[in-house]
Amino acid sequence: MVEVALRVFPVLHVLAAAMLLFSPAFLVPLAFSISLADGAHGAYETGFLVTFVLGLFFFLATRGRHRRELQPRDGFLLVTLVWSVTPAFATIPLMLAIPGLTFTDAYFEAVSGMTTSGATVIAGLDNLDPSINIWRALLVWIGGMGIIVLAVAILPLLGVGGSQLFKAESPGCMKDNKLTPRIGDTAKGLWGVYFAVTLACMLAFWLAGMTPIDAVIHGFSTMGLGGFSSHDESFGWFKSPAIEAVTVFFMLAASLNFATHFMAIRRRSFGAYAADAEARRVMIWMVGSVIGIAVFLVARDVYPDFGTALRHAAFNVVSIASTTGFASVDYAQWPVFAPIWMIFLSCFVTSSGSTGGGIKMIRMALLFKQAVREMTRIIHPRAVVPVKFGDQVIENNVIFAVLAFMLMWGGTIIAMSMLLMASGADVITAVTAVIACVNNMGPGLGAVGPATNFAVLTDFQTWVCTASMLLGRLELFTVLVLFTPAFWRK
Repeated sequence: MVEVALRVFPVLHVLAAAMLLFSPAFLVPLAFSISLADGAHGAYETGFLVTFVLGLFFFLATRGRHRRELQPRDGFLLVTLVWSVTPAFATIPLMLAIPGLTFTDAYFEAVSGMTTSGATVIAGLDNLDPSINIWRALLVWIGGMGIIVLAVAILPLLGVGGSQLFKAESPGCMKDNKLTPRIGDTAKGLWGVYFAVTLACMLAFWLAGMTPIDAVIHGFSTMGLGGFSSHDESFGWFKSPAIEAVTVFFMLAASLNFATHFMAIRRRSFGAYAADAEARRVMIWMVGSVIGIAVFLVARDVYPDFGTALRHAAFNVVSIASTTGFASVDYAQWPVFAPIWMIFLSCFVTSSGSTGGGIKMIRMALLFKQAVREMTRIIHPRAVVPVKFGDQVIENNVIFAVLAFMLMWGGTIIAMSMLLMASGADVITAVTAVIACVNNMGPGLGAVGPATNFAVLTDFQTWVCTASMLLGRLELFTVLVLFTPAFWRK
């Protein structure tokens, strides 16, 4: 117990620092609430004070106690704690401003936002105070790049190294590549690109016909690939091809590696995209699926002409494949192949280093290449067949990590789906809800389809989905490693 305490105190100290960094986020919806006079400003004042005071208390209480540099294993514990604790404070405005909202539902909503899942339990979004919808969307935006990546730009000032945290938080299976020599500069560069593209997205929404408030809300949600909207009908409320086109463009941008955006901006060249083997695969799957689904919908007489089918296929296929979760129509009413294919795409059609969820395109590509290599070895047992991705030879330890991840990913989906079915959910609702949560996609099918929400679930089922979202956002191993005896041994 003493050894555990010695290791936990430094982690709690940095967790308190993360709470202090998170507390100013409440001031954004507070400013909107005051300017719009929507009456919810007290909820944000309370949230800010509680988060800041408790963060400051624990920061001071743990300062200097067993001070040491964080070890790699500490990064996993810290990231898990931040992503579990921060949403608890994010629930404060939701519970104070939305009558009857329980902590279970509020925590689900906050986790859904910060994990960029976009699944919601709240109905009547059109009637909420505008600042509440801004708060929900802001949580998506903060979670999009990760509060830890933001923090590593500041933590060196506290005498805490950030590289362990960045590696634990960053999505994808090849996490050691840096854009700049210092990890703090990397975090600043990524956030700079993220912030700039978000502003461009908001401006484009406004020019396409959204109100300024809707442009802010949907700009946050689109760049975070989180799918929170201010309307129960999502993008079906706008009925605007121009707005849908803008959304498709920025969803595609957010589904690519932000490191690629960073390099393209720094070099002032689109060559970075052409050189990104993962980005090419993402775009091929996206474009091919949009065209294929459009043809399928016309062939099945869902829409009378290819232009209409292409419009709705482009928006909804890209939305689900990129794990955003917006909807312009109730695609659950399409012939079943189309929504099932879209959910299948959500499992892998995003880049590592993007704000999307799922297993990422690079893992799927490596899995396929490993399968081809094994078939080649069956025919030529003595052959040396390296696995390459782009121009890079992938080491076997990376392949083994991908295989282990895929095993845990499949096992998690099966286990969580069985829990939902055991608690009374039908098989379609259970399986698609879990896939949607683990992939951080948002809506599923059945009782949790795009025309409804997750409010139909029981409290137990809601907590299962909440855990699934956290596991998916932190890519399973970051959380599951905490439950191994080896993690806690000296």
